[in-house]
Amino acid sequence: MWRPALSKTPTEIVTAERAGLLLARLRTQGPLVHCLTNTVAANFTANALLAIGASPAMVDNTEEAQAFARAAGAVLVNLGTLTPQTAAAMRLAVKGAREAGRPWVLDPVAVGALDYRTRLAADLVSEAPTAIRGNASEILSLAGETAQAGRGVDSAASSADAVEAARSLAHATGAVVGVTGERDYVSDGARLVALANGHPLMPRVTALGCALSAIVAAFLAIADEPAEATAAALLTVGVAGEMAADGARGPASFATALVDTLYTMTAEDLEKRGHIEPCPHAARSTLRSTS
Repeated sequence: MWRPALSKTPTEIVTAERAGLLLARLRTQGPLVHCLTNTVAANFTANALLAIGASPAMVDNTEEAQAFARAAGAVLVNLGTLTPQTAAAMRLAVKGAREAGRPWVLDPVAVGALDYRTRLAADLVSEAPTAIRGNASEILSLAGETAQAGRGVDSAASSADAVEAARSLAHATGAVVGVTGERDYVSDGARLVALANGHPLMPRVTALGCALSAIVAAFLAIADEPAEATAAALLTVGVAGEMAADGARGPASFATALVDTLYTMTAEDLEKRGHIEPCPHAARSTLRSTS
């Protein structure tokens, strides 16, 4: 069975060519992604996963979450519309994923703004997520940095403000950390890459960030190297956002076009439009790589 090779240099996390190969592999394998996500995001997330070639399932009850996580290719835990019941299911799903050796993604929605979800996120981080994907305020809070609380799910800081926090959090937890915003950054604790694709319409669409985290899970399900998979997922969605905006008139038509673009985009689109900025100068020799 074909497996993607690891990056050729210690500072290189992903290339557009590698992202295209992973996208093709995702479509061939159609991984099952178990999503414990918020009610606002569930439909859009499911459609985005289907469009890119994955198979979504929204199983968020305590009777089934653990067993289903064992059978899935990857698990998404999104703290959006949190309740005590869904929190219990999340803990069970994480337990199931770990038992089966499945990758899982934490999307710490609004962490730092509200105490209950912030405590839960800290507990979940201790359960070794494969990847953490959040905005700058969320990543700063998870890393223990002083951060201005976001406005609900929106960040009050720029992604560039959270680069050091992302790398520190990755180093401390062993998770790959993706901080998204005007520019996206991915770190595994030693390496750092900047991804400069995307479009201003993207934050105007409800649930796009949640769908992005689910797509990270889909890439993790079919890849060997978590940092490469996470960066490839962010690059894919960023390029899709640019392409979808070309004919969009506003947020509603953009949302529809984005799902269509995830379905039609090719490896050639990624190679042509992907804008990747490796940051070898930012890696500290004292930090370990989790790859």
